[in-house]
Amino acid sequence: MAFFSTELAVGVPALAAERTVTWPKRTRAKLANGLEIVLAEAHSIPKFHGELVFRSGNAAAMHRAPGLAEMTASVVRTGTKSRASRQIEEDLRRIGADLSSSAGADSIGIAFAGLSEFSEQLLGAVNELAREASFPEAEFERERRQKLEEIKMERTSPGFLASERLRKVLFGAHPYGTVSASEAQVAAYQRNDLLQTYRDFYTPENALLVMVGDFDPAAMVKSIERVFGAWTGTRPQVPAPAAAANPRGRRVYLVDVPEAVQAQILVGCHAITRKHPDWVKLGLTNSLYGGAFNSRLVMNIREDKGYTYSPRSGVHPMRQGGYFSISAAVRNDVVAASLTEIFYELDKLRALPVPAGEFADAQNYLSGMFSMGLATQSGLLSQFATVAINDLPDDYLETYRDKVRAMTPEDLLATARKYLDSANMQIIVVGDRRQIEEQARLFGETEIYDAQGTLTK
Repeated sequence: MAFFSTELAVGVPALAAERTVTWPKRTRAKLANGLEIVLAEAHSIPKFHGELVFRSGNAAAMHRAPGLAEMTASVVRTGTKSRASRQIEEDLRRIGADLSSSAGADSIGIAFAGLSEFSEQLLGAVNELAREASFPEAEFERERRQKLEEIKMERTSPGFLASERLRKVLFGAHPYGTVSASEAQVAAYQRNDLLQTYRDFYTPENALLVMVGDFDPAAMVKSIERVFGAWTGTRPQVPAPAAAANPRGRRVYLVDVPEAVQAQILVGCHAITRKHPDWVKLGLTNSLYGGAFNSRLVMNIREDKGYTYSPRSGVHPMRQGGYFSISAAVRNDVVAASLTEIFYELDKLRALPVPAGEFADAQNYLSGMFSMGLATQSGLLSQFATVAINDLPDDYLETYRDKVRAMTPEDLLATARKYLDSANMQIIVVGDRRQIEEQARLFGETEIYDAQGTLTK
């Protein structure tokens, strides 16, 4: 016992001073065809990471059909005019490279990584996919069948059903209000739909090339010019989107999943984009509320009450708007109790200044997590791409930690009151209606939906 008592008396050592972050110098360039370039040196390993980003995504293609940019990105790497899918994979393995393509609401990306000595060969493969993808009919049908299976699985996921309903409630007819295509919509896809999306979106004036790694920037710009210089194409013209919904007052949307053994709670409201001057303030506010493992929400409904294993909150920025959300998967019998604590912590953060010690812990956490993301080439790439895609100030990364440190408890209180819109939070509950409806109705006027998204009452 004496041994343990002595150890406890020693206490936890004080945190060391925060280390200075030395950011790699960025080189910016723009080709005559409009392709923007951001390069950063990182010589710790003889590799490089990069991403060719297009500033259009599912939202920009929504007037044609939901999910078209995503499907196009899935098929784009399955063949070109000169190479079939298998040949592309073999050629990548031969030079020790990785390549993937994906799409989200506002962007499409071709991500790649490889050894620096083969950089021009890998860039050539990226260029080939961006300019000469052939969309083989068989590959298109295979990807479509796979997407149909994914959609069927999504309809069994409470997390997906909750997210789908919240986005529809918050954004309505705006493209952000649709998170996935339906089976019927995917079944109606035509190969020509993908080709048209490809021709419109995959253009140099719509593109940004970001690279981090072991290379000389001046030489790399010349290499990029050789590879991508002959590429042509203009920025796409996209119809103006419908206005986002603006729900007022708390309402409850219950998605009925009969026999569900637990309930998925998702609460949310509109928020801001990453370009907004209050973005860093809202990030710290979210971290303290439910965005960190030691946050108030976690300490309350996980550690103290035991209602759920992993409650969390998050801020989701998109180009034309954003939203704040709070999520928890809980036992059916504690839906009302969990929502009560969610709003208790929300309203407490809006009502009272955060104690100095707790505030400092939140600052240390957010600053530390930011610094951890800079230890790898891929982490640096993500940060540089975020700055470039969102047109953030050139010194955004260099000043981020200073902005976190400059905040005060009064700033956080004002931010919580401004953006954690308690009175207008929209409440989604997914689960067995028979077990949770009575609890859900305590929190507002309630609408009932089935797992297919159809209003039943």
